[in-house]
Amino acid sequence: MRMIFTVVLVTHLATIIAKAGELEKLSLDNVLSASPRIESDAQIKAEGSSSIKITTTWPTTVFLAEVSGPEVENAKLVYSAKVKAQLEPGGTAFLELWAHVGGGQYFSRGMNDAVTGTSNWKTIQTPFLFQKGQNPDKLTLNLVINGKGTVWVDDIVLSTQPLK
Repeated sequence: MRMIFTVVLVTHLATIIAKAGELEKLSLDNVLSASPRIESDAQIKAEGSSSIKITTTWPTTVFLAEVSGPEVENAKLVYSAKVKAQLEPGGTAFLELWAHVGGGQYFSRGMNDAVTGTSNWKTIQTPFLFQKGQNPDKLTLNLVINGKGTVWVDDIVLSTQPLK
């Protein structure tokens, strides 16, 4: 009985192993197949010598920068950037700010101040309010792209305004 069980088990395992195989092998020899593709663009820029050009084939969030230890207690922080887009109809792009405060993570998304479809350079922003006693360990600056196409980012600025 034990011998029959062992033969059945080995046969079953052999069938499973025979069916398990490579479904597809993806080559990473050409970086152009990756998405999003991020590159410097010296031809299209709002200021300076170049902008960041992001081309994506699906919605994505792109990390742009991290700022450690900013002094923004008891102030309104404004994260702004100049953004230009060539997105498929219905596509949008907006700024996202993550504040790391006291072991927690909190965000602000500028969904009401976005670029849509095809647009020229536009300054967009998202604010974050820090009360007295709140000072972030770090800030994470992202760009969220909801759609397919190309977005350029330039002239990122962090500024503060006193709370009223």
